[in-house]
Amino acid sequence: MPAQEVVFGFGAHSTIDEGPALLRKVLRADRDGLDLFSLSDHPYIGARLDAYATIGFLLGRTDRIAGFANVTNLPTRPAPMLARAVTTLSALSGGRVVLGMGAGGLWDRIADMGVEPLAPAAAVDAFEEAIVLVRKLSGGGEPVTFEGRHHRVREIEPAPVDAPPVWTGSVGRRSLAATGRVADGWIPGHAADWLSERYRTSRPVIDEAAAAAGRDPAAVRTVFNLPGRITDRPLPATRDGDGRWIGGSADQWAEELTGAVLEHGASGFMLFSPEGGTQDDVSLGRWGGEVVPAVREALAKEAG
Repeated sequence: MPAQEVVFGFGAHSTIDEGPALLRKVLRADRDGLDLFSLSDHPYIGARLDAYATIGFLLGRTDRIAGFANVTNLPTRPAPMLARAVTTLSALSGGRVVLGMGAGGLWDRIADMGVEPLAPAAAVDAFEEAIVLVRKLSGGGEPVTFEGRHHRVREIEPAPVDAPPVWTGSVGRRSLAATGRVADGWIPGHAADWLSERYRTSRPVIDEAAAAAGRDPAAVRTVFNLPGRITDRPLPATRDGDGRWIGGSADQWAEELTGAVLEHGASGFMLFSPEGGTQDDVSLGRWGGEVVPAVREALAKEAG
């Protein structure tokens, strides 16, 4: 995917018994020309499909669409092994993978998996180290020795495959700054969108950290997890009393998302249901068949 291409996808939180339905949705999204699907990564929930096993299976059944964990539960997936997993997926799929990264949120459940809990600051330090190490273990070259506070390898040969783009789910200021220094994209937490207070106060932290690290802040794209209804008729209001996006007709969605790109620098959208889970088949059909083509057409016209 080109660095500045606006991307569109959908997110799923699928259980094992929902596997066939998930495959059907991803196959349709691939046919409809969507760019991405994402899966949540909660390995302490026994009924959930494992994110990385499922991503590999789905990439093997599709031709164009890319997949990623939204976001990887890093404390339960050691960084050197994560590097091997994502470079292998990239090699086998022709680059159709993104590395979504999180510092770890539900530490009580993570600890139940036998992982030693980390204080918030240490968890963010481990998260930033992991991104750096995954990149070092990618792209070929000489064996890597890395002596971080949380991650260490000795004389490990990098995979002869570039690391995929890294998008984070950073929320706190320390994690946002790490995103600015080392990541390629940011997924605002709690379904925050381009008009939310969370976005307005968080994005400058990323930009300042990127600039301080000698990076172009624009290189860190913003991809929104966006829940909402796609209705067959226009709604009288597309946002609630608190200003949160609730949805509307395909035309209302297209107008809103086009404005988000042109006026607020949005570079991607992952559709979720209003309840935060997987959208129904009808809504996904409207998303891939009506909303996304309309936004792409409007952006193409604007570009000349």
